Amino acid sequence: MVVYNFKKITPVPNGKEFMDIVLSKTQRKTPTEIHPQYAINRIRRFYMRKVKFCQQAIHDRITLILDEFPRLGDIHPFYEDLMNVLYDKDHYKLALGQLSTCRNVVDAIGRDYVRLLKYGDSLYRCKQLKRAALGRMITVLTKQNSSLVYLEQVRQHLARLPSIDPSSRTLILVGYPNVGKSSFMNNMTRAQVDVQPYPFTTKSLFVGHMEYRYLKWQLIDTPGILDHPLEQRNTIEMQSITAMAHLRSTILYLCDVSETCGYNIKQQCDLFKNIKPLFAGKPVLLVLTKIDLVRYEDLSDEHKKMLQEIADMCSDMIGISNLNQSGLNDVKTRACDLLLQNRVEAKINHGKKSVESILNRVHLAQPKKRDDKIREPQIPDSVLRKRAGMDDESGDMEDEPRITEKHLENLGGGAGVYTPDYKKHYLLKNDEWKNDIIPEIMDGKNIADFVDPEIDKRLEELEREEDERLREEGGFEGGVNYADDEFYVDSEEEEDFQKIMDKKSVIIQTNRINKNTNHPKLTRKDKPIDLNSIVSELKDRGVPQEALDKARSSSVARTSSVGRGHKLATSSVGPRARSESKMAKNRSASEKRAAAEYESVDIDKTALSKKRSLTPHNPLTEKIGRFAGIKDAKKQVSAVKLGLKKIKTLQASGKRTEADHVIFNMKPKHLFSGKTTIGKKDYR
Repeated sequence: MVVYNFKKITPVPNGKEFMDIVLSKTQRKTPTEIHPQYAINRIRRFYMRKVKFCQQAIHDRITLILDEFPRLGDIHPFYEDLMNVLYDKDHYKLALGQLSTCRNVVDAIGRDYVRLLKYGDSLYRCKQLKRAALGRMITVLTKQNSSLVYLEQVRQHLARLPSIDPSSRTLILVGYPNVGKSSFMNNMTRAQVDVQPYPFTTKSLFVGHMEYRYLKWQLIDTPGILDHPLEQRNTIEMQSITAMAHLRSTILYLCDVSETCGYNIKQQCDLFKNIKPLFAGKPVLLVLTKIDLVRYEDLSDEHKKMLQEIADMCSDMIGISNLNQSGLNDVKTRACDLLLQNRVEAKINHGKKSVESILNRVHLAQPKKRDDKIREPQIPDSVLRKRAGMDDESGDMEDEPRITEKHLENLGGGAGVYTPDYKKHYLLKNDEWKNDIIPEIMDGKNIADFVDPEIDKRLEELEREEDERLREEGGFEGGVNYADDEFYVDSEEEEDFQKIMDKKSVIIQTNRINKNTNHPKLTRKDKPIDLNSIVSELKDRGVPQEALDKARSSSVARTSSVGRGHKLATSSVGPRARSESKMAKNRSASEKRAAAEYESVDIDKTALSKKRSLTPHNPLTEKIGRFAGIKDAKKQVSAVKLGLKKIKTLQASGKRTEADHVIFNMKPKHLFSGKTTIGKKDYR
C-alpha cells in the first residue's frame, strides 16, 4: 500500500535565498586562501574546485526538489486529478521542467568554465574565470524565482491536505450546501469540522476516521455541489467531483427534506441525476436529513414520488436527524455493509475474469490414432507385486517394512556393541568378492599378483652386474668412478688449495690483532708532532745539520724567554745541546755532502727570519685539553660548576645541549583546540 506523505517535502527557497545558500556553502566548504607565488597547477585546482563545488551544490539542491515533489504520472489518479484542480497541472509541470532545464544549464556552465580554467596562466585570470562561472550560475538560478515561489506555495498547500488513503475503506458525503454533511461528520467521527448556517462553509476535503467490525474506515466530507454543467464548476466543487470519481467507496447522498438549506427537493433530485455517472460501480445510499423538522410521512405525494424515484437508483433510503442522532447507526451499518459486499464481489468477478482470460489460451492436446496396434500401459513388476498384496478391505498396498541400520543395531546389542558391515554396500561384479581380504582391483588381479617374493635376491644380482660392467670400462676406484666426475681434485690442486686457505687464515688473524685499524683515524693536522720525525724528514730533503741545530736553539730560546726566566732557558738548552753534539758526531757521509751543498746556496737571511717569526709554536708546548686557556685549578673548578648549572637548565627544558633547537610538537593541543567559530566547523 502506497502512503502519500506530502508533509515531508523540503521547503523550497526563493531565488535570493537559493543564491545565499549556494554561495555561503561554497565559501564555507572550500579553501579560501591562495597566493600568486603558488604553482600555477595549484592555483588552477583551487579555483576549479570552487566552480565544481558551486555547480554540484546547485545540482544537488534542484535534484532534491525534483525528486521530492510528486510526479503526476506516478501517483494515484485521485491525487493527480486533485492536484490538477488545485494547482493547474500544466503550470505545475512547467515549473518543474524549468528547474530541470536550469539544472542542465548550470551543469553545462560548470563544465565549460572548468575546461577554461585548465588553461589559466595566472591567479588573476583564474579568479576572473571563477567569478564569471559563479555569476552565470547564479544568474540562471535567480531567473527561476517565479517557479521557486510557485513550488513553495504548492508545497505548503500539499502539506495542509488531509491524508487520504485511496485504497482504504471509504465513505463519501455528497449533497447541496447546508444539508447536514459536516454535522453528520462530527457525529460519526472525532473530526471537528466547522458548521455554520451559511453555505460553502466547507471549502476543501475533510477526513475523519471511525471503526466498524474492528476495521478502520475513513469518512470524507466534501464541499457542497451546485446543479450546473461541469465546465462551470469552481475549484471547491471540483474537489468533490474528484473524490467521487476516483475513490472506491460508498456514496452517501444527503437530501434535506425540510428544504431549510435553501434548495427544494426537486433541485436536490435533479442534482442527483446530474452527478449519477460518477456513481458507476459504487454502492449509493440515499440519506434523508433533518427528519426531526419534517418527517418522510408528512411529505406530499409528489415529493415522495421524486424521492422514491431516486431511492430506486440507490441501494437503500434511510432518514436521520443530526440533532437527536436518530438513524445514525443505521446509516453507518448499512453503508459499511454495502461497501464490504461490493469489495468482495469485485474480487470474485476479477477472479472469474482472470480465469476466463487464461482458459481461452489453454489448449488440451488429443493424440490421433496412427495404426491398429494396441499400446497398453507399461506397469513395472514391482507395482504389480504390490498390487497383488493389497488389502481387500482397505484397498491400500501393504508395503513391506524396510530394515534399516537402526533396526540391525537394536538387534545386535545397541550402540557400542554393534559394528555395521560396510562391505555389503560394495558395488562389485560378483557379490562373493565383497568379503575377500584383498579385493580384486584391476583386470582380475589384486595386489598379491604384483608382489615378487624374490625381489631382494634379484636386486643383489643386478647390483653385482653393474659393478662388473664398471670395472671393465675402467676408472673404478673403491666402487666409485671418478673419471667422469667434474668435481674431481687431484693432489696438486689440493695442495694449492691448502696454501690459499693458510694465507687466508693468516690475513684473518692479522686483522683480528690490528682491530684499531677499523677505528676512526685522526687527521694529519690533529696528530701530535714528533721532533725526531721532523728532523729525519728534513735530513732526507737535504737540509744540513748546522741549520737544524741553529733553528732548534733559537726555538728553545724563544720558548724559555716567555715569562719563565733565564735560568729555565739555560737549563733546558744544556742537555739538548749535548744530545745534538752527539748526533752531529754520528752523521753519515751523505749528510755531510748535503750540508756542504746547502752552504753553497745563497739564502735570503731576512726572508728566512721573517718566515721563522710567522711560524706557529710547537703544539707540544701548548696546553691541549678541556681546560686549555684556563689560568689555574680554581678557575677550572668554577668552570665545571658553571657548565653543570647550564646543563641543568637545558635538561629542564628537554634539550640535550645548547645547540638543541628541536621542537617535537609544532601544534600543542591546548593552543589549537577549543570552541569552533563561524566557518570552522571541523575539529582541529
